[in-house]
Amino acid sequence: MRSTQTTMYGPVELGLPFRPPRPAEGCGVCAALAKQRAEAREHGDFSAVTDLNVEIAAHGKGH
Repeated sequence: MRSTQTTMYGPVELGLPFRPPRPAEGCGVCAALAKQRAEAREHGDFSAVTDLNVEIAAHGKGH
């Protein structure tokens, strides 16, 4: 009978927290996303904060 490994090969190493993306200056879309992110953070909705960070970063690549 063949054995199947079901565990990881070592510890998971987490890096330092990343800096949230900065909205592009003068961009209305970035400003709106940053406002939504601030409101989500204020309400403790960190899942939305993460989603908005992804949106800001993706949108910022177009600048």
